[in-house]
Amino acid sequence: MRFFPYLVFLVTIFATAQQTAVVDFLQMRATVAPVFETSSVRGSVDVTFKILKQTDSVYLDAVAMKIYNIKYTAGNITTANDKIWFTGDFKQGNVYQAYFDYEATPRQTLYFTGNQIWTQGQGKYTSHWLPSIDDMNDKIEFDLSVFAPSGTVVANGIVTDIVNTSKGNLYSFDMQKPMASYLVAFAIGNFQKREITSKSGIPIELYLSAQDTANFEPTYRHTKKIFDFLETEIGVPYPWQNYKQVPVRDFLYAGMENTTCTIFSEAFVVDETGFNDRNYINVNAHELAHQWFGNLVTESSGTHHWLQEGFATYFALLAEREIFGEDYYYWKLYQSAEQLKALSDEGKGQSLLDPKASSLIFYEKGAWALHMLKERIGEEAFKNAVAAYLKKYKFKNVATQDFLAQVKATTGTDISAWEKDWLQQTAFKAEQAFNALLKSEFIQNYFEVSRLATLPWEDKKIPLTTALTFPNDFAGQEAVYQLASEPIQNALPLYQKAFESNNLYVRQAIALSLVEIPETLKQAYESLLDDPSYVTQEAALYSLCVNFPEDAARYLDKMDGVQGFQDKNVRQLWLVLAIVASKYKLSEKESFKEELRGYTSKKYSFEIRQKAFQYIHQLELYNESVVNNLVNAAVHHNWRFRNASRELLDEVLQNSDTKERLKREYNSFSISERKYLTRVIEVQ
Repeated sequence: MRFFPYLVFLVTIFATAQQTAVVDFLQMRATVAPVFETSSVRGSVDVTFKILKQTDSVYLDAVAMKIYNIKYTAGNITTANDKIWFTGDFKQGNVYQAYFDYEATPRQTLYFTGNQIWTQGQGKYTSHWLPSIDDMNDKIEFDLSVFAPSGTVVANGIVTDIVNTSKGNLYSFDMQKPMASYLVAFAIGNFQKREITSKSGIPIELYLSAQDTANFEPTYRHTKKIFDFLETEIGVPYPWQNYKQVPVRDFLYAGMENTTCTIFSEAFVVDETGFNDRNYINVNAHELAHQWFGNLVTESSGTHHWLQEGFATYFALLAEREIFGEDYYYWKLYQSAEQLKALSDEGKGQSLLDPKASSLIFYEKGAWALHMLKERIGEEAFKNAVAAYLKKYKFKNVATQDFLAQVKATTGTDISAWEKDWLQQTAFKAEQAFNALLKSEFIQNYFEVSRLATLPWEDKKIPLTTALTFPNDFAGQEAVYQLASEPIQNALPLYQKAFESNNLYVRQAIALSLVEIPETLKQAYESLLDDPSYVTQEAALYSLCVNFPEDAARYLDKMDGVQGFQDKNVRQLWLVLAIVASKYKLSEKESFKEELRGYTSKKYSFEIRQKAFQYIHQLELYNESVVNNLVNAAVHHNWRFRNASRELLDEVLQNSDTKERLKREYNSFSISERKYLTRVIEVQ
């Protein structure tokens, strides 16, 4: 059947609105071959679909794709309007099959970073690298085969075969159950694997880049405990055949819950010291919880996004309670309540059913809603309702009313007031939240300490002393932060008590809040450099060098070689301090500058580069190489890093000599870099 242009347009509108009622795409077998040199992808698709209502056309979403080598007997396959159209005389109830090869150069969703390739199809973007369905209401069984010239492939499902060739390896994966297209994913890199098994027998594969293998234990600490806890707490067995996790460079978010295959930011790869400040526990639990809430049952539209993010946030918090205890659980609830109250007080509160709500609403207000629902109906009833909801709607799409109906059917409880207060209201119900928090004795004690901030010294000296005697992590930190506003002669004995507490986080609060270090605390403050916390070490190194510049060499010698987190926070600060210390290793200062400049290169992750650019800007250490690296950063795929880099570049371009040099060297830049330069400088 031939389509005239205006008919294609009409069919597009109609089909987009009605597609899920007309066709069910059942299975897709796809082979994918990323091409590193051109940041493109080639592949083939073998798709099976069932017609639900008689029609003459159905489609797959496919952004800017070319197709060829078509094998399809029911009609024609064409591309138009970022779709692949299948036409024919389709009969209700019949099943059809088609095969074609394709190629594309995705502008998003498929990323080439360093020696890695990975996908991120959040929402509806898988169609940039794989013909699929952007509508999450159509769930498909995807079986991927991925070709890698080198390295290891991680993807959805179980590896069924690895074919070795002279040009690389072809990994084949099998998924046994259907999922929404945005959850299809793969990652390629020089990964090493370790395997563990859940209590229920589910294989769990843990990956790290080869250079990070010493960090397997601290990075993935408690993974089995989290998995076993969530299976028990949710009350429904893990619904997929295996589970795997892999960190990648320059990821766009903290993590993404692709079905059976969580991809997360390598910023959460930590050593023993880093674990104390920036561990993977919360993200680990959150993405795993999504395997039920989001992957097993999937929202039908953005109006019901809290059914995914609110649930994942809440169950991750429950997993953290299992690991870190009740006080930590209530502390996290308190912190999110403070954020939500502030937003609400500014008149920026939003309903949980607002499809345009912020992440804070969907995640944190959603978690609070579930906490309050459990308080209303009781823990046992809550667990029974959640389990019944998941069992009833497994592998289906849901709306909020589906969950509410299940709660009412399971418990017989009137929850209309809860619905109004926590789902429909834009304001955050701070008083209800406050009363819920007061059920924690720890929170009561914390509030007592925080209220001391408004009292005169003589009235709060004894209570603060008590708070710093065998201190709780959080109440002890609050006590230290209050000392910062007191005259040092008053606070000195309590600072000494805080140092002697040997509480890692109380001591960290000293490093972060004490600006002027008195001589009497110098020795105690120096001991912070030995604390197992990169946050503490970074803050203490800076403060010591500023307060006691005559001893800077000693501090720098002590901390030489310490890298810190993945972004090299301690090392980069060390370089800055070594550069500005007037008498420190004069013969090596140029090498220190070059090392810092080198961290702006695209061979490093954006976290490392961003910190380096900030320091270089402060010290005015720009050279041609750094400026060129800044141009490259201005077209990076991570929008936060890209925007920050563009702001710096705008300032750098105020220098006319720099602008003229970039004009002369314009043709040496990449296509994307030239395109951006054309916007910010006048190129002849």
